[in-house]
Amino acid sequence: MMVRQGDLLIVKIEKLPEACVPQKHRVLAEGEATGHMHELDSGELYEKDGTLYFRVLDDQKITLTHQEHGPITFEPGVYKVIRQREYEPRGWRRVAD
Repeated sequence: MMVRQGDLLIVKIEKLPEACVPQKHRVLAEGEATGHMHELDSGELYEKDGTLYFRVLDDQKITLTHQEHGPITFEPGVYKVIRQREYEPRGWRRVAD
């Protein structure tokens, strides 16, 4: 499963990488241009080496919301969050959403 919301690509993976660090928030990305956030309404968020992952427990469904994009609902499983990048003459940069 792969879904996109703005500058985020979210891919379902088999399991969390080892040594992921639990996060106390549920924000996947803050909008650099608008200040809006890509935010989960529940679930467990983790980080490893600058990459975010989240887990939806077996008895849950969670929703990712953003003020400028439609909500996305996720079934139980583990997901990796990939930030879209683009090339400019000075090098690669994250896409501003």
